[in-house]
Parts: sequence; structure tokens; C-alpha cells
Amino acid sequence: MNDTEYQRFTDAAAHCEMSNAAFLAYAVDKAARDLTCTAAEIATEREVIDELFAARRHLGRIHGLFNQVAKALNSGADAPHLDAATEAVRGAARRMEDATDALLAHRDGGATA
Repeated sequence: MNDTEYQRFTDAAAHCEMSNAAFLAYAVDKAARDLTCTAAEIATEREVIDELFAARRHLGRIHGLFNQVAKALNSGADAPHLDAATEAVRGAARRMEDATDALLAHRDGGATA
């Protein structure tokens, strides 16, 4: 634990009017009650960044597929589900942007862009 993390920990304990030991025991007990949630919440920033890069790669592949669809449409082909597919990709891109914004806000100590 670095100095900044220790200060945040002691400030949180003081805010809850608990000793450091009591606050730590409470936090550990709470984390142990739902390990699935705890694992997700304490995923390292590196894991989160790796997932964002993977999502970006997938969106890049989708971009290539949309180029192929455009080429086919320009050749007279039909794409009956293009609107639904386009909206799904837009939604995925928005969620990726939101996740990136949340990660950056978290890194900046909760500051919003």
C-alpha cells in the first residue's frame, strides 16, 4: 500500500468513526460475502485496459466487415438487417466510450471529464 492509498484508507476509517483495524475487518468481511462481485471490483487496472484493447480490436474487425457490406451494397446486393447491425455496433462503441471514460475518471480520483 502506497502513501496515497494508506491516507485514503485512514480517511475512510475516520469518516466512518472506526479504528483502522475495525474498518479493515469490516471491509474484509464485506468483500468476503460476495467473492464474484469483489473479484470484479478489484480487477487490476491492467486487466480492464486489456479488455478495452480487446474490444477495440473487435470494433476494428467490425469496421472491416462494414466496408465489405458497403462494397456489396454498391454492387447491388441487399442487406436486410443492416440497420439493426449498425445500431448494435453503435451501442457497443458507446458502451466502450463510457467504460473508457469511467476508467479515466477512476484513475483521476473520480474527476469527470
